Amino acid sequence: MKISQSTLSKNFSQIKLLSLDVDGVLTDGGIYYTDKGDTFRKFDAKDGMGITLLLNAGIDVAIISAGAPGAIEHRAKRLNIKYVYTNIRSKLDVLTSLCKDLKINLSQVAHIGDDINDIEVFKNVGISISVKDAVTEISSIASIVTSHVGGKGAVREICDAIILSNKK
Repeated sequence: MKISQSTLSKNFSQIKLLSLDVDGVLTDGGIYYTDKGDTFRKFDAKDGMGITLLLNAGIDVAIISAGAPGAIEHRAKRLNIKYVYTNIRSKLDVLTSLCKDLKINLSQVAHIGDDINDIEVFKNVGISISVKDAVTEISSIASIVTSHVGGKGAVREICDAIILSNKK
């Protein structure tokens, strides 16, 4: 997976936790409905491999989503992500509590988001990352804007950059 120059230029060596939104970050933002009203999401396998590699490198990963539970937990379990929070109104409150439990500072967190419910987190973490197709309110305040869109390799781009930065 190609890492953009702007992503490569950021030093991720202090990052201990990668926090992820789901809809529009781990997925393309589409929420599909069946005729019976069930919903489902499409996740990218390359992003999943990036998360696996990141976890194997000793970096924690958390999912913090305003989205409804179900598919998110199934995907997280498949990837061995321990910290999964769904149906969340205040992502910053959850992240602050998780950091306290992990004995790390918010400055040691990178967060990938795509919409206005990520603004407060962006203002408080060490590295704020917007996917390429995020809303302007997010991409304009992000430390990094990925070269990939949500659900199509944006998470992998960041996972690879964090791993590369920690090898240096």
